[in-house]
Amino acid sequence: MRQILTVLLLSACLAPVSLAGTQSYTALVTLDEAARKIIQQGRNKVLATRTETVDGRRVHIIKILTPQGRIQHIKIDADSGRVVK
Repeated sequence: MRQILTVLLLSACLAPVSLAGTQSYTALVTLDEAARKIIQQGRNKVLATRTETVDGRRVHIIKILTPQGRIQHIKIDADSGRVVK
């Protein structure tokens, strides 16, 4: 078990090195945090998530099913955590 944890931690540390030469970006609000924020705001069910660049900004797009049965796409700015219209 300890070896598995060591390997996982080591691979997490080395992951950015394997991406050297590609454009990297660290969001202040992760995709997971954005999805949790949407869930906490109501009885929404998250159907899908992705991150895209929109107008030069990184935006988390979260597809939800509302309590009324409607599907919506919510865009959250990855830097500020605010909903983008």
